[in-house]
Amino acid sequence: MIVTHDRNSRFHGRRNKALLTGLLAATLALTACGTAGGNPVPSVGYQGFTPPSLPALGRLGQPEGRLSVLAWPGYAEDGSDDPKVDWVTPFEQQSGCKVDVKAFGTSDDAISLMKTGQYDVVSASGDASLRLIAAGDVEPVNTSLVPNYADVFGFLKNQPWNSVDGTPYGIPHGWGANLLTWRTDKVSPAPTSWSVLFDPNSKYKGRITAYDSPIYIADAALYLRAHRPDLGIKNPYALDSTQFQAAVDLLKKQRPLVSDYWSDYLTESRSLTTAGAVVGTAWQMTVNVTKDDGVPLESTVPSEGATGWSDTWMVASRSQHKTCAYLWLNYIVSPKVNAQVAEYFGEAPANAKACAATVDPTHCATYHAADAAYASKIAYWTTPISQCLDGRTDVKCEDYGAWTQAWADIKG
Repeated sequence: MIVTHDRNSRFHGRRNKALLTGLLAATLALTACGTAGGNPVPSVGYQGFTPPSLPALGRLGQPEGRLSVLAWPGYAEDGSDDPKVDWVTPFEQQSGCKVDVKAFGTSDDAISLMKTGQYDVVSASGDASLRLIAAGDVEPVNTSLVPNYADVFGFLKNQPWNSVDGTPYGIPHGWGANLLTWRTDKVSPAPTSWSVLFDPNSKYKGRITAYDSPIYIADAALYLRAHRPDLGIKNPYALDSTQFQAAVDLLKKQRPLVSDYWSDYLTESRSLTTAGAVVGTAWQMTVNVTKDDGVPLESTVPSEGATGWSDTWMVASRSQHKTCAYLWLNYIVSPKVNAQVAEYFGEAPANAKACAATVDPTHCATYHAADAAYASKIAYWTTPISQCLDGRTDVKCEDYGAWTQAWADIKG
């Protein structure tokens, strides 16, 4: 998932767009071809997916004095970018742990960086978390050492992207949906189905914007689950060879309809504002920012449902600063800080008590933070693995390596 610091313009305008656009532009090619840091992203052997046997921390010790944080931009602000936006310094003062923050641009970047063993904690999206677990780069988390975990919404806990066989591997942090958005002055009637993007006869051919990532194959699978029941798709991240090929074929047919693919919200916002795009898949913050610029835009979760993300803070198995790591996990999901990050980042907070701490009293309503029914419509990003995540054992499913190769072929 590509993100930026500056999602909710109602609080901090358009600061840092140039800097972040440069960062994001530098990673677009990596996302499209499934590379990180210029190196091919390995396809981890998930056969049977038995995680390495790693223990969770049993008890907290004396804080080690240092913590290296690997995070999506906007998740670990230290005031260096904006003195008014700083939740790292208070943590340092409270814990005695000096924090170094490294921002990454894509999940594949995070995978490569974690392999160096230089980081103690990472904020991982669902398209990265299982890869980190399978590689042994992160370890189970002892949630009893994270008191604020008790207040995390139940529908975010023990999910396929943050746990394995009931063992938690991280602390949920925030989440959001990949919405269908459209310009109300250009698109009529208001669409209620993803068919407006996938129908080869869509009247908006050449004016459609779509997400640029191998994980977008899941959006096609989600659509096929509703419109091709004969394929038997249950989970858009668990696709056998036949189901996978159907999703790939659909995206190849969609390719001529798409005017541009985006990996950061600024690119899509510009497309919807001035570049001729009128409909596409988007994040809630994209909708908010673009509407704030005066563009008549609306969005919805279509009848077929939607994909989305739920990010998780995870502890590196090779960390030498695990007490500091746990203090960070508890701090970053505390009500006040989780509220600050959620507003700054533009997502729903994970901590239920954070909703009472947001500056904007409507933030949680806008992002459906406490709405379990809304959340149930979302198929959260989960790393595709060869062991089918829908429970089938008589077939193998296509893993993330296959998804990456297929995406390069789709894009051409």
